[in-house]
Amino acid sequence: MAIKTIKNAKNLYGKKVLLRTDLNVPIKKGKIQDNYKIEQQLATIKFLLDKHCRVVLITHLGRPVPGKYDEKYSVKPIAKALGKLIGKNIIVVEEINEFEAGKKISKAKYGDIIMLENVRFEVGEEKNNRSLAKNLAKLGEVYVNDAFAVSHRAHASVSAIKDYLPSYAGLLLEKEIVNLDKALHPQKPLITVIGGSKISTKITLARNLEKKSAHLLVGGALANNFLLACGYEVGKSMVDKESIAFAKKFKSKKIVLPVDVVVSNRASGGEVKVKRVNSVSKGDYIFDIGPETIRLYSHFIKKAATIIWNGPMGKFEEAHFKYGTMSIARVVASRSKGRAFGVVGGGETVEALQKTNMFEYVDWVSTGGGAMLAYLGKEEMPGLDGII
Repeated sequence: MAIKTIKNAKNLYGKKVLLRTDLNVPIKKGKIQDNYKIEQQLATIKFLLDKHCRVVLITHLGRPVPGKYDEKYSVKPIAKALGKLIGKNIIVVEEINEFEAGKKISKAKYGDIIMLENVRFEVGEEKNNRSLAKNLAKLGEVYVNDAFAVSHRAHASVSAIKDYLPSYAGLLLEKEIVNLDKALHPQKPLITVIGGSKISTKITLARNLEKKSAHLLVGGALANNFLLACGYEVGKSMVDKESIAFAKKFKSKKIVLPVDVVVSNRASGGEVKVKRVNSVSKGDYIFDIGPETIRLYSHFIKKAATIIWNGPMGKFEEAHFKYGTMSIARVVASRSKGRAFGVVGGGETVEALQKTNMFEYVDWVSTGGGAMLAYLGKEEMPGLDGII
């Protein structure tokens, strides 16, 4: 696949480059809890600095109310953390409008980094407003999208802005596309592991990859819907009507469901037991896959040549219900980089993988959850239009 990458851009030296990043990281009391997304952006930033570019960073953070400044969602802690990692003082421009921002950016020297305040403070960002996109474009001479995680969104700083500037893919975005394309054109057998809560975000992924997969291993609350659709009792476990309706229609011999589960008689706390799926009672809450299911799923994963995993196997945040997710994380990591090509994505899935200390053994850990699902499901990706 041809990718219009920043590596092939001509006459880049000294240019003002608008770099759309995804620095949407967890922050508590002004301190960043996880630097992973920031570290993933460093390669493109350093590449541009080596070209003596003046780098103008654009990012979002959380879901603030558009049109209203909220210090809770300010990018200032991110600018400080990134500055430490890269050894530069990063100036945050609070007013994103053509005159004020343009004046400060014009004073920047070659090799300087400037960060615009949270782009989601702007009313037109999530509406893909062309006026906002045009004003942003006036702040630079080249646009680079390195924010794969929001490239499935039709937002002004991701989509419309490309109509006003020469546009390229950043180094991280390029890697995302190259590695996810390997998963879309897999060496067989392909084993797909899907977990999490709702099917609504994963319908297109399931339909697209079912054709290519030897097996789809289903876990998490998602499995409850399939079990219920098959006539099993799931007690008080999490289910949703949309997922149940899809599970009833989506008939495939490739789907593998849990054979045993870990349950509790309370929503929190309570007595924890392992039960066969045909022994779950009306008062039970299913919170994890059981040991027999872990063995079954591991058996399939160990035979894979390509593995795609998105979504935890249960309520892994709690000690009693972490074993299914952590076990799958370990077997996916141990199989990857050699015997199989492993791709993992989704916030909670990545978090679980990090806890195993086997993160580096997986071939590709995507920075995008919803974007990864959209790309593998062959949905529209507005942020990639004109770049690939």
